[in-house]
Amino acid sequence: MNSARTLLSIKALEIDYPSRDGHGRVTAVKDLNLSLAQGEIGCLLGSSGCGKSTVLRAICGFEPVKSGEILLRDKVVSSTSVHLQTNQRKVGMVFQDFALFPHLSVLENIAFGLQHLPSAKRALLAMEWLKRVSLADKADAYPHELSGGQQQRVALARAMAPEPDLILLDEPFSSLDIELRERLAGEMREILKANNITALLVTHDQFEAFAIADKVGVMTDGKVIQWDAPYELYHKPANRYIADFIGRGVFVKGIVQQHNKVKIELGELDLEEDRSKEVGKEIDVLLRADDIQHDDNSTMQAEVVRKTFRGADFLYTLKLASGVEIFAFVPSHHDHAIGEKIGIHLVADHVVTFSDEAPPTH
Repeated sequence: MNSARTLLSIKALEIDYPSRDGHGRVTAVKDLNLSLAQGEIGCLLGSSGCGKSTVLRAICGFEPVKSGEILLRDKVVSSTSVHLQTNQRKVGMVFQDFALFPHLSVLENIAFGLQHLPSAKRALLAMEWLKRVSLADKADAYPHELSGGQQQRVALARAMAPEPDLILLDEPFSSLDIELRERLAGEMREILKANNITALLVTHDQFEAFAIADKVGVMTDGKVIQWDAPYELYHKPANRYIADFIGRGVFVKGIVQQHNKVKIELGELDLEEDRSKEVGKEIDVLLRADDIQHDDNSTMQAEVVRKTFRGADFLYTLKLASGVEIFAFVPSHHDHAIGEKIGIHLVADHVVTFSDEAPPTH
């Protein structure tokens, strides 16, 4: 099979539901477009209520569509005139709470979705999937005897065992400890990639999204406003909202200079886009925490006004001479006191700027 073949395609999707007061309808998803190729992992990223879980439910067949269409392997499964039942879509689902059957062993949980096979073959296939998620030694255990990460892998194996075309994951790490999430996201990515599984998950955590997904769609108010590789989202945000939403940063004022540079309080930066006709114009420059480096020898000083210990580093909030506050990641052996002034300098490689645009809103 051609690995580049489009497996999931969503075109101009709109979904609504009755309002709480019973008068009229509320739009949950509007003009949503995205696609995933065979073996790709996608993620819908956004805050609660943005519509991301509604999209998953529509792909599963749990929600009808108002307009647009959803296609799996070039076959329409949802539109205004077509609505295939969930069991006709070859879609697997991993829920937030994993939804494992407590009275069944791990092996029996995985075998549950293989009822169409003879019992002997069902057990063999279930054990094969347990091996693929490195839990063969837990076949006879019960869900309550497993850690959260192990339960997650069992839920994933159960969803993959019937060999669906697409796996959907609804906030798959939300019930796990924060420090485990990114590691387990990486493990899940390895499992999905090793088995050439196409998957789409939803999350509100950008670190999870970046750890697992090939493509991420930032959602707000029912729309995907940029569908792109994580690297592109971070370094080339399509608008201010995404620039503000992704990463930890602030907008500072800058003046466009000759030779396609911009001057900000911390110095000059090379502009990536051509602004040679805008010399003297004021623009906003995005500075993220990794654009600022601690430097004891620098003459540029900033005051520590807040700090958050993150283990390997601190996230410092620093106040410049003008009063503008910026962020900086600083190795944790540089433990400076609140109110202390430290040396910094710019290390920005990708300069993101905006002008003539309303500030981001949430």
